[in-house]
Amino acid sequence: MEVESFGAKLKRRTRKVVKITLISLLVIAIAVFSFLYFATYEEGVMAGKVLRVSEKGMLFKTYEGKINLETFGALKGTSPIAESFDFSIYKSETELIEELQRVSLSGERVNLYFVKHYVAFPWRGDTKYFVTRVERLGK
Repeated sequence: MEVESFGAKLKRRTRKVVKITLISLLVIAIAVFSFLYFATYEEGVMAGKVLRVSEKGMLFKTYEGKINLETFGALKGTSPIAESFDFSIYKSETELIEELQRVSLSGERVNLYFVKHYVAFPWRGDTKYFVTRVERLGK
């Protein structure tokens, strides 16, 4: 019966520890990436007029837009606050993109329902804010 040397035992244990560590790091990295990619940080509504909707990018083509957040409703008639806000649109939402393009040309006031993600990925959009629905309010 052959006895295993100390060096051989150490080598085998080291390989096992390295293998377990690498697999654990890979699982943790996949979990963190999945959370950052799919998790929603905030949901809400922006109200105003859509200024533009465009397709941007060299390597990754994304749809981006800008809304002018005018004061109206409860604040109507007070000193005007003109703030613009950038947003992105999921590329798979072709009907939403077309609707936003029509609204930007008409100058209508709209409510844009959005979700905010934790991180902006370059293949997804320039911003963390993604419009999910548009509600027309009229002129």
